[in-house]
Amino acid sequence: MAQILHIDSSPRGDRSFSRKFSHEFLAAWKNAHPDDTVTYRDLGRNPVPHVDESWIAAAFTPPDSRTPELNQAISVSDSLVDEFVAADRYVLGVPMYNLNIPSTLKAYIDQIVRVGKTFVVSPEGAYQGLVTGKKMLIVTARGGSFTPGSPTAAWDFQEPYLRAIFGFLGITDIDFIHVENLSGGDAARADSLANTEEAIAHKIASW
Repeated sequence: MAQILHIDSSPRGDRSFSRKFSHEFLAAWKNAHPDDTVTYRDLGRNPVPHVDESWIAAAFTPPDSRTPELNQAISVSDSLVDEFVAADRYVLGVPMYNLNIPSTLKAYIDQIVRVGKTFVVSPEGAYQGLVTGKKMLIVTARGGSFTPGSPTAAWDFQEPYLRAIFGFLGITDIDFIHVENLSGGDAARADSLANTEEAIAHKIASW
């Protein structure tokens, strides 16, 4: 039995394709794996706080030296880190905003990237992720296409960033399903949606 953390980051409701397909994947997965449990976090509608000065002070103060105010400042982050570390697998729905990720997801990532909790630094200055042995599936929604080798591939700061930051934490088994060309006209969109349905069916069988 696996514990899955499902995170959506789009503020849109029924019109969100990243939300639609992340839910579709989880529904099919639960049907095939009924004993797995899912924790759901909707960052698009319930965003987490941004890091501020009090958060930074708390994060770099030993727990037994924190004031009540500093404990309060870091409490949301502590809860998010515990939830993140407890999961075995992750499913993320992530729209592309201006070639990258929504600010809601960036705020969440800033809350869970914590030295001593999700990564450590060796005396020699080497970084080591502590969140290892996990799997992640990221469903993106994009107006255009950023296929490797295409003229627009260099504009994709979404997948490289997500691979890098979660890899930094130790999660290297990451798969992507890109729902692309959503602004490319009816035919392009229909092809993309059909390809996404096929990709989800394949991933259910192989994830």
